[in-house]
Amino acid sequence: MTANYDEAYEIYKKACAAYDLEPINYHYFVLNLSHQQIQAFIKNAEERGRNELVTY
Repeated sequence: MTANYDEAYEIYKKACAAYDLEPINYHYFVLNLSHQQIQAFIKNAEERGRNELVTY
């Protein structure tokens, strides 16, 4: 599976907004996360989205 950095970044920004945090910029986000981290982040966000992020 290919990492979808745009999707992961959008999920990350929504999570930041939910906690009133300032997200890091996209370039820094992509440079500092490995493919495995992006995949894990997307999977976790999708699973949590069914429960927590649905209202955001």
